[in-house]
Amino acid sequence: MKDKRLEQIIKDSIKGKSKAQECLYLEYSPKMMGVCLRYAKSYDEAEDILHDGFIKIFHSLKSFRFEGSFEGWMRRIIVNTALERFRSKTQLYTVEEFDDIEEEDELDVKDAPLDVLLNMVQDLPERYRMVFSLYVLDGYPHNEIAEVMQITIGTSKSNLARARSILKSKLIAYWDDQDQKSNLRIC
Repeated sequence: MKDKRLEQIIKDSIKGKSKAQECLYLEYSPKMMGVCLRYAKSYDEAEDILHDGFIKIFHSLKSFRFEGSFEGWMRRIIVNTALERFRSKTQLYTVEEFDDIEEEDELDVKDAPLDVLLNMVQDLPERYRMVFSLYVLDGYPHNEIAEVMQITIGTSKSNLARARSILKSKLIAYWDDQDQKSNLRIC
């Protein structure tokens, strides 16, 4: 979308023009759904986050200052909506911290299909999924993750290490399964 056109659509959306709001939704909902899927346990939950996020976006449009990326501004609202949903349904438990956890090597995703990777991330325990998505996929530092999730920095690092470990195990199992399937075809 061209900058001038986008600016006009945003201004019309602020005025409550439904066609402009629909245009914003149609343009950005597929990308924002991708963000939602990284934080949600299921497609239905991701749709709920997307819906709630767009309501907040439309209510907050008047605060957008036309500085920086509009998509980035929207993404932040969507991520915050996912975090609010997480906090509202999560009771605080004492979590063991491991300050000496080393950052693991990057995950070797090879050529794993995106839907397989997404399913693996969605299957992570909720807290691990949130920390992994915030840190790896959205680039939040551990101190911000700790703040938004109301945990310590050590807990954030620990949860990330555990999420990576789980994903690594799942990827190894996936590639072993793929190798076995390809060996069966040769026979």
